[in-house]
Amino acid sequence: MSQISSGVARAKPRLAERVRPLLNLVAGKPVAAIFEITLLCNSACGYCDLPLNQGRRELSRHEIRRIFGDLYRDGIRFLFIQGGEPLARADLIDVLEDLAAIGFTMTLVTNGTRLTPGFIARLGQLPISISVSLDSLDRDTYRRIRGRDQLPRVLAGLQLLEKFKGAKYLTCIVSEANRSEALEIAAFARDIGFLPIFGAYHWNVLAYGKADNQLIYARQDAMAVFAKIIACGLVPKGYFRTYLKDNLRWLAGKRMRRCDAGRYSIAIDAAGNVAPCLAHAQSGNLRAQGLPEILASLDRAGIKACSDQSTCNLLCSRIVGAALRRPLTGLRGLARR
Repeated sequence: MSQISSGVARAKPRLAERVRPLLNLVAGKPVAAIFEITLLCNSACGYCDLPLNQGRRELSRHEIRRIFGDLYRDGIRFLFIQGGEPLARADLIDVLEDLAAIGFTMTLVTNGTRLTPGFIARLGQLPISISVSLDSLDRDTYRRIRGRDQLPRVLAGLQLLEKFKGAKYLTCIVSEANRSEALEIAAFARDIGFLPIFGAYHWNVLAYGKADNQLIYARQDAMAVFAKIIACGLVPKGYFRTYLKDNLRWLAGKRMRRCDAGRYSIAIDAAGNVAPCLAHAQSGNLRAQGLPEILASLDRAGIKACSDQSTCNLLCSRIVGAALRRPLTGLRGLARR
């Protein structure tokens, strides 16, 4: 195994490397990235309209090492690794080890259907947390939302994570199909040692969110769900409780705080294309351009207009901003995840 992927400690970072993310926070530049490492997926979720399973070229392991080494020097420190389904990529654990050797702190977002003891053992050696998506504890409801009968595999994967030492999250997207289960899912998460995270289903929001009649809710009904989740105390105060309250604000049609897309966070797809967030158009490609050049070309007016309209409360940008709206304390808040 090569040194960069073997877990060998990297050289002590220079002072400039240590202070760069703090300077980024003060200047309103990204410290976090959502990386869609693959757009292959073994689910068919009713709320997803990503261009999945279309055979598009992905960044190679070598390209990821080079590009993300540059991103680290640009001040990016936190990566949300998702897909598609990340574990559909055969070299995922090797890539994660490479990224850890560079110096990143990561969260792996997975549907939990492909977890194995060997994968989890290697994952446990990295500076990484894991978020498993679980929208229902009822097999038929799960199949209706996710498009596949995979709940038994997810529950088996969760059991394998019992002794995983990193932070563990259970993420549930609230829709009409599962809103009656929200409190049960929150309690289940805490019982097995996971922190529950809840987001609201979005549809027809810019480029994000497929409209599915089985999942569309009345906003008042969804608001009642989030109010109950907050009141039950199963989601502790702080980072994710703030995001719950943001969901309530969005569902009520209230003006949201300034969006962090393109400011504290960016989205990178499997081919290296960069966008302010998953809902916005791509602005450049990291195979051929550096991040500063791409950031300079972002449509800031379009991002502001989107934010001012309070059109979304997406996990990708708003949840990052829940910790980073106070720049001097935000980096510490993310690091505790």
